[in-house]
Amino acid sequence: MNGSSGTRRSWRRLPPRRPRLRGWGGVAAMAGACAVALTATLLPLLPCDAATQGAEPSRGPGVAQARQVSVDDSCTHPEASLRPSSASGDAVKRIQQHGYLTVGVDQNSYLWGYRDPETGQLVGFDIDLVKAIAKEILGSDARIVYKTIPTDQRITAVQDHSVDMVVRTMSITCDRIRQVAFSTAYFEVGQQLLVPKTGTAVTGFDDSLNGRTVCAASGSTAEALLEAQPHGSHLLRVPNQLDCLVRLQLGQADAVLTDNALAAGQAAQDPAVHLIGQPLTQETYGVAMNLADTDLVRRVNKVLDDYRSGGANSPWMQAYDKWLAHNLPGVTGPPAPLYKD
Repeated sequence: MNGSSGTRRSWRRLPPRRPRLRGWGGVAAMAGACAVALTATLLPLLPCDAATQGAEPSRGPGVAQARQVSVDDSCTHPEASLRPSSASGDAVKRIQQHGYLTVGVDQNSYLWGYRDPETGQLVGFDIDLVKAIAKEILGSDARIVYKTIPTDQRITAVQDHSVDMVVRTMSITCDRIRQVAFSTAYFEVGQQLLVPKTGTAVTGFDDSLNGRTVCAASGSTAEALLEAQPHGSHLLRVPNQLDCLVRLQLGQADAVLTDNALAAGQAAQDPAVHLIGQPLTQETYGVAMNLADTDLVRRVNKVLDDYRSGGANSPWMQAYDKWLAHNLPGVTGPPAPLYKD
Protein backbone atom coordinates (compact mmCIF):
# COMPACT_ATOMS: atom_id res chain seq x y z
CA MET A 1 0.00 0.00 0.00
CA ASN A 2 1.24 3.50 -0.72
CA GLY A 3 2.52 5.02 2.45
CA SER A 4 2.92 1.79 4.46
CA SER A 5 6.30 0.53 5.53
CA GLY A 6 8.01 -2.62 6.70
CA THR A 7 9.64 -5.77 5.42
CA ARG A 8 7.58 -7.95 3.11
CA ARG A 9 7.55 -11.66 3.64
CA SER A 10 6.55 -14.58 1.49
CA TRP A 11 3.35 -16.53 2.17
CA ARG A 12 3.50 -19.71 4.25
CA ARG A 13 0.75 -22.26 4.73
CA LEU A 14 0.23 -23.89 8.09
CA PRO A 15 -2.22 -26.62 9.05
CA PRO A 16 -5.64 -25.18 9.87
CA ARG A 17 -6.64 -25.13 13.52
CA ARG A 18 -10.40 -25.21 12.95
CA PRO A 19 -10.92 -28.64 11.34
CA ARG A 20 -14.71 -28.59 11.73
CA LEU A 21 -14.98 -26.30 8.68
CA ARG A 22 -12.68 -28.07 6.27
CA GLY A 23 -13.44 -29.12 2.74
CA TRP A 24 -16.91 -30.17 1.70
CA GLY A 25 -17.99 -30.34 5.33
CA GLY A 26 -17.01 -26.71 5.93
CA VAL A 27 -18.66 -25.36 2.80
CA ALA A 28 -21.81 -27.41 3.34
CA ALA A 29 -21.99 -26.35 6.98
CA MET A 30 -21.81 -22.66 6.17
CA ALA A 31 -24.19 -22.95 3.25
CA GLY A 32 -26.62 -24.90 5.40
CA ALA A 33 -26.39 -22.21 8.05
CA CYS A 34 -28.33 -19.94 5.71
CA ALA A 35 -31.46 -21.54 7.13
CA VAL A 36 -30.42 -21.22 10.79
CA ALA A 37 -31.74 -18.31 12.82
CA LEU A 38 -29.26 -16.02 14.58
CA THR A 39 -29.71 -14.70 18.07
CA ALA A 40 -28.41 -11.41 16.69
CA THR A 41 -30.58 -9.80 14.04
CA LEU A 42 -29.71 -10.91 10.51
CA LEU A 43 -31.68 -9.65 7.53
CA PRO A 44 -30.68 -10.87 4.05
CA LEU A 45 -30.98 -8.37 1.20
CA LEU A 46 -30.99 -11.28 -1.25
CA PRO A 47 -31.43 -15.03 -0.68
CA CYS A 48 -28.39 -16.87 0.57
CA ASP A 49 -27.17 -19.01 -2.31
CA ALA A 50 -23.54 -19.81 -1.64
CA ALA A 51 -23.97 -23.57 -1.96
CA THR A 52 -26.64 -23.70 -4.60
CA GLN A 53 -24.72 -21.53 -7.08
CA GLY A 54 -23.07 -24.27 -8.46
CA ALA A 55 -0.48 -10.09 -1.61
CA GLU A 56 0.83 -9.94 1.00
CA PRO A 57 -0.56 -8.30 4.14
CA SER A 58 0.41 -4.93 5.52
CA ARG A 59 3.30 -4.42 7.88
CA GLY A 60 2.15 -0.88 8.65
CA PRO A 61 3.06 0.49 12.08
CA GLY A 62 -0.45 1.76 12.83
CA VAL A 63 -1.82 5.00 14.19
CA ALA A 64 1.52 6.38 15.41
CA GLN A 65 2.59 6.74 11.80
CA ALA A 66 -0.59 8.38 10.52
CA ARG A 67 0.11 11.03 7.91
CA GLN A 68 -1.66 13.48 5.64
CA VAL A 69 -1.53 13.33 1.87
CA SER A 70 -2.72 15.62 -0.86
CA VAL A 71 -5.58 14.32 -2.97
CA ASP A 72 -5.94 15.10 -6.66
CA ASP A 73 -7.70 13.75 -9.72
CA SER A 74 -4.95 11.18 -10.30
CA CYS A 75 -6.23 9.14 -7.34
CA THR A 76 -2.75 8.43 -6.04
CA HIS A 77 -4.07 7.63 -2.58
CA PRO A 78 -7.62 6.26 -2.73
CA GLU A 79 -7.21 5.01 0.85
CA ALA A 80 -6.88 8.56 2.24
CA SER A 81 -9.89 9.36 4.41
CA LEU A 82 -11.33 12.11 6.63
CA ARG A 83 -9.68 12.92 9.93
CA PRO A 84 -11.23 11.20 12.97
CA SER A 85 -13.73 12.97 15.20
CA SER A 86 -16.03 12.02 18.08
CA ALA A 87 -18.60 14.64 17.05
CA SER A 88 -22.16 13.45 16.41
CA GLY A 89 -23.54 14.88 13.17
CA ASP A 90 -26.70 14.00 11.28
CA ALA A 91 -25.67 10.46 10.35
CA VAL A 92 -24.51 9.47 13.83
CA LYS A 93 -27.64 11.01 15.38
CA ARG A 94 -29.80 9.08 12.92
CA ILE A 95 -28.26 5.81 14.09
CA GLN A 96 -28.62 6.78 17.74
CA GLN A 97 -32.27 7.70 17.24
CA HIS A 98 -32.93 4.35 15.59
CA GLY A 99 -31.25 2.62 18.50
CA TYR A 100 -29.33 0.17 16.35
CA LEU A 101 -26.59 0.03 13.73
CA THR A 102 -27.44 -1.60 10.39
CA VAL A 103 -24.40 -3.17 8.76
CA GLY A 104 -23.91 -5.00 5.47
CA VAL A 105 -21.77 -8.09 6.03
CA ASP A 106 -20.87 -11.44 4.57
CA GLN A 107 -21.93 -14.67 6.24
CA ASN A 108 -19.81 -17.00 4.08
CA SER A 109 -16.24 -15.64 4.32
CA TYR A 110 -14.49 -17.96 6.73
CA LEU A 111 -12.39 -16.09 9.32
CA TRP A 112 -13.77 -12.71 8.21
CA GLY A 113 -17.56 -12.82 8.42
CA TYR A 114 -19.30 -16.19 8.65
CA ARG A 115 -21.89 -18.06 10.63
CA ASP A 116 -20.39 -20.46 13.11
CA PRO A 117 -22.46 -23.60 12.47
CA GLU A 118 -22.10 -24.66 16.11
CA THR A 119 -23.52 -21.45 17.59
CA GLY A 120 -25.45 -19.86 14.73
CA GLN A 121 -23.66 -16.59 15.46
CA LEU A 122 -21.90 -14.31 12.99
CA VAL A 123 -18.21 -14.24 13.84
CA GLY A 124 -14.89 -13.23 12.30
CA PHE A 125 -12.40 -10.38 11.97
CA ASP A 126 -14.88 -8.05 10.27
CA ILE A 127 -17.58 -8.85 12.82
CA ASP A 128 -15.28 -7.91 15.70
CA LEU A 129 -14.72 -4.54 14.03
CA VAL A 130 -18.48 -4.05 13.58
CA LYS A 131 -19.00 -4.63 17.30
CA ALA A 132 -16.33 -2.05 18.18
CA ILE A 133 -17.98 0.55 15.92
CA ALA A 134 -21.44 -0.15 17.34
CA LYS A 135 -20.17 0.14 20.91
CA GLU A 136 -18.58 3.53 20.19
CA ILE A 137 -21.77 4.95 18.66
CA LEU A 138 -24.45 3.26 20.77
CA GLY A 139 -22.74 2.17 23.98
CA SER A 140 -22.00 -1.20 25.56
CA ASP A 141 -25.52 -2.56 24.95
CA ALA A 142 -25.46 -1.68 21.25
CA ARG A 143 -27.87 -3.50 19.00
CA ILE A 144 -26.64 -4.51 15.55
CA VAL A 145 -28.81 -5.45 12.59
CA TYR A 146 -26.76 -7.52 10.14
CA LYS A 147 -27.79 -7.64 6.49
CA THR A 148 -26.11 -10.20 4.26
CA ILE A 149 -25.09 -8.59 0.98
CA PRO A 150 -23.66 -10.16 -2.20
CA THR A 151 -20.41 -8.67 -3.43
CA ASP A 152 -21.98 -6.76 -6.30
CA GLN A 153 -24.68 -5.19 -4.07
CA ARG A 154 -22.38 -3.56 -1.52
CA ILE A 155 -22.26 -0.11 -3.14
CA THR A 156 -25.99 0.01 -3.87
CA ALA A 157 -26.84 -0.90 -0.28
CA VAL A 158 -24.73 1.99 1.00
CA GLN A 159 -26.00 4.48 -1.56
CA ASP A 160 -29.68 3.86 -0.85
CA HIS A 161 -29.13 3.70 2.93
CA SER A 162 -30.33 0.10 3.16
CA VAL A 163 -27.40 -0.12 5.57
CA ASP A 164 -25.47 2.44 7.59
CA MET A 165 -22.20 0.90 6.44
CA VAL A 166 -20.66 -2.14 4.82
CA VAL A 167 -17.92 -4.05 6.64
CA ARG A 168 -17.28 -6.88 4.22
CA THR A 169 -13.66 -7.27 3.04
CA MET A 170 -14.28 -4.37 0.65
CA SER A 171 -11.24 -3.02 -1.17
CA ILE A 172 -10.81 0.74 -1.49
CA THR A 173 -10.43 1.65 -5.18
CA CYS A 174 -10.43 4.79 -7.28
CA ASP A 175 -13.71 3.82 -8.89
CA ARG A 176 -15.43 3.06 -5.60
CA ILE A 177 -14.43 6.25 -3.78
CA ARG A 178 -16.52 8.14 -6.33
CA GLN A 179 -19.57 6.15 -5.26
CA VAL A 180 -19.15 5.62 -1.51
CA ALA A 181 -17.03 7.04 1.28
CA PHE A 182 -14.43 4.87 2.97
CA SER A 183 -12.83 4.83 6.37
CA THR A 184 -9.09 4.62 6.68
CA ALA A 185 -7.67 1.24 5.68
CA TYR A 186 -7.86 -1.55 8.24
CA PHE A 187 -6.18 -4.41 6.32
CA GLU A 188 -3.93 -4.80 3.29
CA VAL A 189 -4.38 -7.59 0.74
CA GLY A 190 -3.58 -8.55 -2.84
CA GLN A 191 -5.22 -10.59 -5.59
CA GLN A 192 -3.91 -14.14 -5.81
CA LEU A 193 -4.85 -17.43 -7.48
CA LEU A 194 -6.34 -20.36 -5.59
CA VAL A 195 -6.07 -23.74 -7.36
CA PRO A 196 -6.26 -27.47 -6.56
CA LYS A 197 -3.06 -28.93 -5.17
CA THR A 198 -3.11 -31.76 -7.71
CA GLY A 199 -4.30 -32.26 -11.25
CA THR A 200 -4.10 -28.62 -12.32
CA ALA A 201 -2.35 -27.13 -15.35
CA VAL A 202 -2.52 -23.61 -13.90
CA THR A 203 0.89 -22.49 -12.69
CA GLY A 204 0.34 -18.76 -12.24
CA PHE A 205 -1.35 -15.62 -13.52
CA ASP A 206 0.06 -16.19 -16.99
CA ASP A 207 -0.60 -18.06 -20.23
CA SER A 208 -1.23 -21.25 -18.27
CA LEU A 209 -4.73 -19.74 -17.82
CA ASN A 210 -5.35 -19.89 -21.58
CA GLY A 211 -8.56 -21.84 -22.22
CA ARG A 212 -9.15 -22.30 -18.48
CA THR A 213 -12.13 -21.11 -16.45
CA VAL A 214 -11.31 -18.68 -13.65
CA CYS A 215 -13.94 -17.81 -11.07
CA ALA A 216 -14.38 -14.37 -9.46
CA ALA A 217 -17.19 -12.63 -7.58
CA SER A 218 -19.23 -10.10 -9.55
CA GLY A 219 -18.33 -6.55 -8.61
CA SER A 220 -14.98 -7.58 -7.12
CA THR A 221 -11.54 -6.22 -7.89
CA ALA A 222 -10.64 -9.75 -9.03
CA GLU A 223 -13.31 -9.51 -11.73
CA ALA A 224 -11.86 -6.19 -12.90
CA LEU A 225 -8.33 -7.63 -13.03
CA LEU A 226 -9.45 -10.64 -15.06
CA GLU A 227 -11.36 -8.44 -17.47
CA ALA A 228 -8.23 -6.36 -18.02
CA GLN A 229 -5.79 -9.29 -18.16
CA PRO A 230 -7.63 -12.51 -19.01
CA HIS A 231 -4.59 -14.40 -20.33
CA GLY A 232 -6.99 -16.29 -22.60
CA SER A 233 -9.12 -17.51 -19.71
CA HIS A 234 -12.89 -17.67 -19.44
CA LEU A 235 -14.30 -15.59 -16.58
CA LEU A 236 -16.95 -17.26 -14.44
CA ARG A 237 -18.86 -14.69 -12.36
CA VAL A 238 -20.68 -15.67 -9.17
CA PRO A 239 -22.50 -13.60 -6.52
CA ASN A 240 -20.17 -14.39 -3.59
CA GLN A 241 -16.62 -15.56 -3.00
CA LEU A 242 -17.59 -18.87 -1.41
CA ASP A 243 -19.45 -19.78 -4.59
CA CYS A 244 -16.06 -19.87 -6.33
CA LEU A 245 -14.71 -22.47 -3.93
CA VAL A 246 -17.77 -24.62 -4.56
CA ARG A 247 -17.31 -24.27 -8.33
CA LEU A 248 -13.63 -25.23 -7.95
CA GLN A 249 -14.57 -28.32 -5.94
CA LEU A 250 -17.20 -29.31 -8.50
CA GLY A 251 -14.68 -29.02 -11.32
CA GLN A 252 -16.62 -26.16 -12.92
CA ALA A 253 -13.66 -23.80 -12.50
CA ASP A 254 -9.94 -24.35 -12.88
CA ALA A 255 -8.87 -21.55 -10.57
CA VAL A 256 -10.21 -18.82 -8.31
CA LEU A 257 -8.93 -15.26 -8.28
CA THR A 258 -9.68 -13.37 -5.09
CA ASP A 259 -8.11 -11.40 -2.25
CA ASN A 260 -5.39 -13.56 -0.71
CA ALA A 261 -6.85 -12.90 2.73
CA LEU A 262 -10.14 -14.48 1.64
CA ALA A 263 -8.34 -17.23 -0.26
CA ALA A 264 -6.40 -18.15 2.89
CA GLY A 265 -9.73 -18.73 4.62
CA GLN A 266 -10.92 -20.91 1.74
CA ALA A 267 -7.70 -22.90 1.82
CA ALA A 268 -8.23 -23.41 5.55
CA GLN A 269 -11.67 -24.86 4.77
CA ASP A 270 -10.41 -27.19 2.05
CA PRO A 271 -6.91 -28.70 2.39
CA ALA A 272 -7.08 -29.85 -1.24
CA VAL A 273 -6.56 -26.28 -2.55
CA HIS A 274 -3.79 -23.73 -2.08
CA LEU A 275 -2.55 -20.30 -3.10
CA ILE A 276 0.01 -20.06 -5.88
CA GLY A 277 2.26 -17.29 -7.14
CA GLN A 278 2.61 -13.89 -5.53
CA PRO A 279 -0.02 -11.22 -4.85
CA LEU A 280 -0.81 -9.40 -8.09
CA THR A 281 -2.07 -6.16 -6.58
CA GLN A 282 -1.82 -4.08 -3.40
CA GLU A 283 -5.23 -3.25 -2.00
CA THR A 284 -6.67 -2.19 1.33
CA TYR A 285 -9.97 -2.96 3.02
CA GLY A 286 -12.08 -0.11 4.35
CA VAL A 287 -15.50 0.43 5.93
CA ALA A 288 -17.85 1.80 3.24
CA MET A 289 -20.43 4.50 4.04
CA ASN A 290 -22.69 6.91 2.17
CA LEU A 291 -20.85 9.88 0.64
CA ALA A 292 -23.13 12.29 2.52
CA ASP A 293 -22.41 10.74 5.94
CA THR A 294 -19.14 12.54 6.57
CA ASP A 295 -19.63 12.69 10.34
CA LEU A 296 -20.07 8.91 10.41
CA VAL A 297 -16.87 8.45 8.40
CA ARG A 298 -14.97 10.58 10.94
CA ARG A 299 -16.52 8.67 13.84
CA VAL A 300 -15.55 5.31 12.36
CA ASN A 301 -12.02 6.61 11.81
CA LYS A 302 -11.89 7.48 15.50
CA VAL A 303 -12.87 3.90 16.30
CA LEU A 304 -10.14 2.63 13.98
CA ASP A 305 -7.55 4.87 15.64
CA ASP A 306 -8.47 3.36 18.99
CA TYR A 307 -8.63 -0.12 17.47
CA ARG A 308 -5.04 0.15 16.20
CA SER A 309 -3.64 1.64 19.42
CA GLY A 310 -1.68 -0.46 21.87
CA GLY A 311 0.83 -2.24 19.67
CA ALA A 312 0.80 -6.00 20.24
CA ASN A 313 -2.03 -5.59 22.74
CA SER A 314 -4.25 -3.50 20.49
CA PRO A 315 -7.78 -4.72 19.71
CA TRP A 316 -6.66 -4.99 16.08
CA MET A 317 -3.83 -7.38 16.92
CA GLN A 318 -6.06 -9.36 19.27
CA ALA A 319 -8.58 -9.84 16.46
CA TYR A 320 -5.80 -10.75 14.03
CA ASP A 321 -4.32 -13.30 16.44
CA LYS A 322 -7.75 -14.81 17.08
CA TRP A 323 -8.99 -15.11 13.51
CA LEU A 324 -6.20 -14.77 10.97
CA ALA A 325 -2.70 -15.39 12.33
CA HIS A 326 -2.76 -19.16 11.89
CA ASN A 327 -3.72 -19.11 8.22
CA LEU A 328 -2.41 -15.64 7.34
CA PRO A 329 0.89 -15.44 9.26
CA GLY A 330 3.50 -12.72 9.33
CA VAL A 331 1.39 -9.60 9.80
CA THR A 332 2.94 -7.28 12.39
CA GLY A 333 0.30 -4.57 12.42
CA PRO A 334 -2.44 -2.73 10.56
CA PRO A 335 -1.79 -0.34 7.67
CA ALA A 336 -1.04 3.19 8.77
CA PRO A 337 -3.98 5.55 8.23
CA LEU A 338 -3.77 8.28 5.60
CA TYR A 339 -5.81 11.50 5.89
CA LYS A 340 -6.81 13.96 3.21
CA ASP A 341 -7.90 16.90 5.40
